[in-house]
Amino acid sequence: MNRVVVNGMLGSGKTIVAVYLMKYLADSEEFAGKKIGFVVPQTSLRKTMKFIFRGIYGLTPSQVLSPSDITKKQYDILLVDEAHRLHQYKNISYRGAFKKSCERLGMTTDADELDWILEQSKCAVLFYDYNQVVGPSGIDYERFEEKMRNPYKKHTISYFTLATQMRVQGGNDYIAFIKDLLAGAADRKYHSKKYDLKLYSDFSKFEKDMYAKEEETGLSRMVAGYAWPWISKNDRSKKDIEIQGVKRMWNHCTEGWVHTGEAIDEVGCIHSIQGYDLNYAFVILGNDIGYDKTTGQIIIRPECYFDKNGKITASYEELKEYITNVYYVLMTRGIKGTYLYVCDDELREYFSKYIEEEN
Repeated sequence: MNRVVVNGMLGSGKTIVAVYLMKYLADSEEFAGKKIGFVVPQTSLRKTMKFIFRGIYGLTPSQVLSPSDITKKQYDILLVDEAHRLHQYKNISYRGAFKKSCERLGMTTDADELDWILEQSKCAVLFYDYNQVVGPSGIDYERFEEKMRNPYKKHTISYFTLATQMRVQGGNDYIAFIKDLLAGAADRKYHSKKYDLKLYSDFSKFEKDMYAKEEETGLSRMVAGYAWPWISKNDRSKKDIEIQGVKRMWNHCTEGWVHTGEAIDEVGCIHSIQGYDLNYAFVILGNDIGYDKTTGQIIIRPECYFDKNGKITASYEELKEYITNVYYVLMTRGIKGTYLYVCDDELREYFSKYIEEEN
């Protein structure tokens, strides 16, 4: 069994490389007749990838698979995009279906979706970024490496790294700045002629500018950490989020939300936006994240974090990692720029030292 791990930061082109590789394998005589699948863990992204495959000669939508799909037959090669979004049995909503998939392979629920892939393929190519694990059900770095180096199964393993930032026009410098900012370790004001990064204190202007950018370039969306309960899920007449008298609703769906007509008037959560690119990202940092001026550290407030599956069983430090990872993902969606509204006063004050403020 061969295992290939392609590590890459946000925006380094993992999905592009994965699709190109899939196309190469489909066109190559060497791999003719091989059973090859393209696994996409997120339901929200799978529909989009099926649409993309439909438009590429030699590829078909049926090659785009969910993790449970691959438990039904063996494959020669499986390419797994966003492998950090594979799940374990812990803190998931589809426990019954997960258990059935495990039973299909003769496994217990101690196994995870990565085990399914390794069991069902002769070669697994895994595109992975541990910084994008956003909840306890994900495959963190330690668990991932343990599976890769399992001494009980003979295999070869190869590692590759995509080191250059391809999505965000601010490049690696912007990514490094955001990592430092969310670690409470920023030490310089961000300036770039290539990338817009601004901090807002007026939410009405924040919203107005989002509509203006949508009119100007398209693909401008408002997204947020899961710091408000999703009350509109059961009552579409209600708004979920209210800031400075402005009311907005969470994403009405997760599957393909970015490209729906309603998205411009809604706020996307991490589950609706991860894996997608925007021209401009308007990011709300809710009260689930804050800043302690006394200690100079980023803090979190579990009571203000409403992703139930995201915090059950998680310790404070684990939840802090998940929440900061969520904001890391949200703040690196924008190709041309990222605009921030921060709910916590002390966190906004900390950010204002390092980010230009919008007047």
